[in-house]
Amino acid sequence: SKSLIGVLDIYGFESFKYNSFEQFCINLTNEKLQQHFNQHVFKMEQEEYTKEEINWSYIEFVDNQDVLDMIEKKPLGIIALLDEACMFPKSTHETFASKLFQTFRNHKRFSKPKRSLTDFTISHYAGDVTYQADLFLDKNKDYVVAEHQALLGSSKCLFVAGLFPPAPEDSSKSSYKFSSIGTRFKQQLLSLMDTLNSTHPHYIRCVKPNQFNKPGRFENANVLQQLRCGGVL
Repeated sequence: SKSLIGVLDIYGFESFKYNSFEQFCINLTNEKLQQHFNQHVFKMEQEEYTKEEINWSYIEFVDNQDVLDMIEKKPLGIIALLDEACMFPKSTHETFASKLFQTFRNHKRFSKPKRSLTDFTISHYAGDVTYQADLFLDKNKDYVVAEHQALLGSSKCLFVAGLFPPAPEDSSKSSYKFSSIGTRFKQQLLSLMDTLNSTHPHYIRCVKPNQFNKPGRFENANVLQQLRCGGVL
């Protein structure tokens, strides 16, 4: 057994005028962490209230498991479909978007904007975000030359060697391997969640009162948006 005290700084939900693969990954992380927050703050606490026969009113909270399944689940989750598209040379962002529209056309959390052929909208816990699929395939690809991986992984500099650990599934003799950024990100996120689930979490909600870091200035609309994105309202 070991003792662990960790601090996880969450940047938060992202929704911009242009949202690409980076925002998709960040918002997946926030979906995961929001589910963890719900399970501990709402579900588990309310189960404890019931167990101790405390007089209380049930608090409704949104279960976002359907969004997580749509993104992560194999073989027809968004990440799995993206990986599949990346492994076919003739795939384009148009064919990838078309596959998404076909797969999730009846999903309540997925929609297609009327004026775009490749944009898609996901209804996250914090609100709708429209993603531009244009660069999803390019950003998800990470072709690594095996010899380069081995060379850098054997570096005498521990920092450099730590950046290039040997892949556990590295059984192929091919000099070039396709490695999906999305799948690796999902695996790292799963490892983070395993760590969080093995600890007793405490949450601190921070609200930024204004965009100028000035005292005595309170922007109502900005604060309201942060509370909504944080699942508080």
